[in-house]
Amino acid sequence: MDAQDLADSLPDGVVVADADQRVVLVSALAGRMLGVAPADAVGRPLADVLALRDQDGRAWVACNTPYVGIATRTAVPEQSWLLPDGTEVLVAARIHRAAPTEPVRRVAVTLRSGRGRARLDRERSDLVATVAHELRSPLTGVKGFVQALLNRWDKLNDEQKKLMLTTVSADSDRLSRLIAELLDVARIDTGRLQLYPRPSDVTVLVTRIVESVRAGTARPIDLDLGADGGAGLPSVRVDPDKFTQVVTNLVENGVRHGDGAVRVHLEAVAEGHESDPPGVRITVDDEGTGIPEEMRRRVFTKFWKGGARGGSGLGLYIVHGLVRAHGGTVIIADAPGGGARLVTTWPTDDRRQE
Repeated sequence: MDAQDLADSLPDGVVVADADQRVVLVSALAGRMLGVAPADAVGRPLADVLALRDQDGRAWVACNTPYVGIATRTAVPEQSWLLPDGTEVLVAARIHRAAPTEPVRRVAVTLRSGRGRARLDRERSDLVATVAHELRSPLTGVKGFVQALLNRWDKLNDEQKKLMLTTVSADSDRLSRLIAELLDVARIDTGRLQLYPRPSDVTVLVTRIVESVRAGTARPIDLDLGADGGAGLPSVRVDPDKFTQVVTNLVENGVRHGDGAVRVHLEAVAEGHESDPPGVRITVDDEGTGIPEEMRRRVFTKFWKGGARGGSGLGLYIVHGLVRAHGGTVIIADAPGGGARLVTTWPTDDRRQE
């Protein structure tokens, strides 16, 4: 494979110039970006071929002067520049010398599409907007009630004080949950999620979760442990805290976004099942409108919200990340009653994804 073939196989565009600032190689991708034929660009000045401008119309070569300046300089850091058609690209360069104080003998420039960074910027903007929106409401409530208590303490009776303090406590819990969600999202995104799995009794854990959610809602929540009451279910190897977080989220999601009864069903997954590892399958059904099939790929993305009942849009993204981190699976289907069905599987052995 010669240098041209090698450059053409790279995911980024490449332009290489020699000691005389003449182009010696342009990859096919760089040629498409810059609007030049790679063969025709060879021999031309680097400044002519690398037709990049910043927002003020200045050229990349004139601004970065790779052939002059400090003799020990070896690179130009990645910067955002505009192609002739106005498209943003991220440009970096390596400056080659025979020795630190010798003249420059070669400059290699890489060009990478700015769409990835634009997507990250949009995600950051979405995150900021979500955090600002979700924080504003409970903080406003906390501030308002605390101010009322401070200003009118002697004029309020015990029931009024209790109501205000209960509301402050609920809003504080909401803030704590949002902060915990944001931390989980950051850990999932960066691959720094820490799990501490151990053999766990899924019947005990799910029963506690269902009883806890029942205590906070008037909606019926049915728990089906099977004919033997869950006695035949194997233990699963999970982080109990993360397992509880996932199942609680799924049950509360059915209560919040569905209608009618929410049903939680547990069953064993046998050895050799075609898609799931041996373990336990947990199915959560509701009687709402369900999730259209064409939307199901988006449900587990950040900031997806179904309906108009609030939420940060991070819950199912975290569910997906935590289940997958355990080596389990999570899918969406239609419940028999027409609502949404969310199915998670949890392995009996340690299948954590590294």
